[in-house]
Amino acid sequence: MIETTSCGGVVIFRGKILLLYKNYKNKYEGWVLPKGTVERGEEFQETAVREVLEETGARANVMKYIGKSQYSFTIPEDTVEKAVHWYLMMGESYYSKPQREEYFMDSGYYKYHEAYHLLKFPNERQILEKAYNEYQELKKNNLWGSHNYF
Repeated sequence: MIETTSCGGVVIFRGKILLLYKNYKNKYEGWVLPKGTVERGEEFQETAVREVLEETGARANVMKYIGKSQYSFTIPEDTVEKAVHWYLMMGESYYSKPQREEYFMDSGYYKYHEAYHLLKFPNERQILEKAYNEYQELKKNNLWGSHNYF
């Protein structure tokens, strides 16, 4: 078994959530949240910010740790157990440009209910729900955008 750790972000700008559309060799892969593998010597928050920038071109700041999701999948030679640490992030603008090298064909900001239904994986929908609730709470208390909360 191979264990791997990734970090990702639920990026929100003006109430909308950033998603990526993955299409590998014309095979529908679905809409996902940006995430990627932790590099040697990198803090989890750094990984989340870097991966969001690499995969979407969007600049975002970490606001709060949301939680961890776990899943496994098989590759021809083994089973991969993946843990993903998620952060609520505030985007700097609506700009995004999908990373074609990673087979991301589209990206964009969507209203919560649209993003929720577009996301392919149930664990990412759960993370989105938790992150959006945190976002609404911070906004209600006039804390969105004023500090980082880790």
